[in-house]
Amino acid sequence: MFGQLKPGGANMATILPQQKLLLELLIMSGDIAVADDMDGTILERTLKECEENTWIKTKRFGAGFNKVTITEHGRRAAKVD
Repeated sequence: MFGQLKPGGANMATILPQQKLLLELLIMSGDIAVADDMDGTILERTLKECEENTWIKTKRFGAGFNKVTITEHGRRAAKVD
């Protein structure tokens, strides 16, 4: 899949611009809350792609919201040009 990094930083590939933007936002802002009813949006797809790559963790956090946290792997991925 395009835009993936394997855990541990092996096989560095190109990160999609929206993935890098999300990771940089999380680095600058810390954890963020996102609505869980974003079906069909670019943000929902980007969150899913980043979570599949283990760049972020998503945890149910309250009525209708999820907490998104960047992982160390995500921090390394954001630094790749």
